[in-house]
Amino acid sequence: MTAAAGRPAGPVRAVGAVTAGALAAVAGLHAVWSRSPWPLADRADFADAVVGVGVERVPTPEMCLGVAGALGAAAGLVGARAGVLPAVGPRVLRTAGAAGVAGVLLARGTVGPVLYGRGRIVRTERFVRLDRRYYAPFCLVLGAGAAVVAAGGR
Repeated sequence: MTAAAGRPAGPVRAVGAVTAGALAAVAGLHAVWSRSPWPLADRADFADAVVGVGVERVPTPEMCLGVAGALGAAAGLVGARAGVLPAVGPRVLRTAGAAGVAGVLLARGTVGPVLYGRGRIVRTERFVRLDRRYYAPFCLVLGAGAAVVAAGGR
């Protein structure tokens, strides 16, 4: 923290800005997915690559919007705790919120590949490959960013 401004130091602010921005971008993508399989060709391709299920089990538009809302709230919590967005509510809630975001993302990045890889949660081969290579590591990076902000933010 900087003593004069009571704001997080530069590195925490930078990590928070990047993490909150990435969370907001992923929220936007989930909002798009409520109406379109973009950037994939069709719903079947989307179901295989993004969800790892058959097209009959693709999440509803309302589910996609719910995830978009949760990710948007996560972006707001992390951004506020990092001092890059306006702080709303008590500091303890921003701290707990950013820590909660970190915990969820770190759990998703760690547990998902283990469960998919052991057959406990059945997903398509393509999804499992993409999850191990991209989705899970991305969750771990975002979770680590949120953890840095939770620990060092305001």
